[in-house]
Amino acid sequence: MRLILVTALSIGSFGVGATALRQAPVPSQGPVATFKSSIDLVRINAVVRDKKGRFISNLAAKDFEVEDGGVPREITEFRHEEAGVSVAMLFDVSGSMESRMKNAKEAATHVLSWLKEDGDEAAVFTFDTQLSQISPFTSGATTLPEELSLVKPFGATSLHDAIAKTAQKVASRDVLRRAVVVFTDGKDTASKLTPGEVSGIASSIDIPVYIVGIVPSIDNPLAQEALSGADHSPLARALTNLSEWTGGRTFVVSSITERSQMARQLIDELRHQYLIAFEASTLPGWHPLVVRMRDKDLNVRARSGYIAGQSRPIS
Repeated sequence: MRLILVTALSIGSFGVGATALRQAPVPSQGPVATFKSSIDLVRINAVVRDKKGRFISNLAAKDFEVEDGGVPREITEFRHEEAGVSVAMLFDVSGSMESRMKNAKEAATHVLSWLKEDGDEAAVFTFDTQLSQISPFTSGATTLPEELSLVKPFGATSLHDAIAKTAQKVASRDVLRRAVVVFTDGKDTASKLTPGEVSGIASSIDIPVYIVGIVPSIDNPLAQEALSGADHSPLARALTNLSEWTGGRTFVVSSITERSQMARQLIDELRHQYLIAFEASTLPGWHPLVVRMRDKDLNVRARSGYIAGQSRPIS
């Protein structure tokens, strides 16, 4: 059986119509090319932990429950084998990041250090109001490309738009474990898309988005010395919702230790993902997903929906 990724957005098309955080995007242009298959499968990458936060391995399909729009779905394909990791590292190079780029690069270097030379890959992108690719997906990279040092932070920020475009680029990678990792201070001054629209795009193509907030401790909502307004930051609210809705998470890091710990935790999560697939609904449009564990002492995180009606093969 061929695994199919169900999506309704073509690369380069970002005309979407959702306005609420939990509402799905609606494509404004023509559909992507449809590949016929006897059965279309929706793929979900899920991470399972116990109450102490430890990863749980050796689970089987029978340990999971999946609901598609409130309707129970039978899991038709299940995998947990070792597989390569494909990471798109997306750097915010807008003006507000000028004093934070050193720490952002350090955090990204830690991420690279946890990738394997054989089987894993990483690419580097930057954005302000435009998305640029600094280096293509490459295996075995242990340092950031020299070209990144030539990029000078300047201008406004289209954070939400850049995440959506990068997620669609990662979707073309033929690996089981893929992610967008964004290094940013969380400020967005120029995007056309809302966080909800972006999370709808990313979750519809099953790309978890990890936000790495590069901020001083006074702006870190988790730090003891944080100022009173820190918990109103997008890093504590809208961007956290965005990442969690796609099956990713948000890290806010202010120290060398936090940046190092973030990198290990992020790559560990990707390596411990379960791949679950089920037959897609025949009803077109947005479908909310709920993934549960039969063992109520276990916690699972996965994307929150998919768009049915158009398909694109991924393996």
